[in-house]
Amino acid sequence: MSRLTASERLRRLLALLPWVATQEGPTVEEVCERFALETKDLLSDIALVSMVGVPPYSPGDLFDIVVEGGRVWVHMSPSFDRSFRLTPEEGLGLVAAGASLLAVPGADPDGPLARGIAKLAATLGVEADEALDVDLGYASAAVLGSLQRAGSERRRVRIDYYVHGRDEHTTREVDPYRVSADHGQWYLVGFDHLREEERLFRVDRVVAVEVLDATFEPPEEQRTLGLFEARDDDPRVVLEIEPEAAWVAEVYPVEAVEPGADGRLRVTLAISARPWLERLLLRLGPRARVVDVIGDDTLGGCAEAAARRVLARYES
Repeated sequence: MSRLTASERLRRLLALLPWVATQEGPTVEEVCERFALETKDLLSDIALVSMVGVPPYSPGDLFDIVVEGGRVWVHMSPSFDRSFRLTPEEGLGLVAAGASLLAVPGADPDGPLARGIAKLAATLGVEADEALDVDLGYASAAVLGSLQRAGSERRRVRIDYYVHGRDEHTTREVDPYRVSADHGQWYLVGFDHLREEERLFRVDRVVAVEVLDATFEPPEEQRTLGLFEARDDDPRVVLEIEPEAAWVAEVYPVEAVEPGADGRLRVTLAISARPWLERLLLRLGPRARVVDVIGDDTLGGCAEAAARRVLARYES
């Protein structure tokens, strides 16, 4: 399996431990299948957890894990039975963190973690599944599971992928190096044989996936891919946005932000494809206007052109 980051491995462990603890000795195969693990990865995680403790950090302080006869047992320390005194802010943070863990594939939606989070949310007077909308994207469970399985087995996949920026569907073969969650979405990092380079894909835009017989070896050092990496030759657009649309500077990877009159902002964005800019401008409406275009003069009127196409569809 491709190497996980420390935060990804921790998230998996925090979902795995309470589930195993309530199953009264599930088989190694059951645990590996539920959490998309290889046996060696499970044993490595168990070895890591066995060394977790409290000062002076003695093994077994918090967890007692036994693997025997092909089965796994997890016994929690009695310290977990003690009630904690939490401030409302700490409680709300714990509810949010717990809800995000329940979104990890393999987590038990009806297990002790879910019940504990529900009780804490009720005490705080919030709904854990409504007031706190912790959602790791809209990725299909079947697609996500296939990609994780293919990654653990080091098998190539063929995906039907929707390219949001260009508003088109493509079919490509990918070596799935890593599947992980970031900023509320699931992402696939792998070698794209169509483009002959490592690429980042949003899993919720994978329409279908086929696991192939071809295998691959992931590189020892995998570079970190940003959600969007602008090229020097990509066109740039300068937008003037109203104060109520200032979220654009926080949500999108803008290259420059300049304060203007009456709370307005001037932001510079790199544009990978015209459809992406059209959708953004239609969403912003009168709260934004294009004041400058660098590298592609046709982008200046793309908002009006997109609006006319939308109106034409309604009229027809």
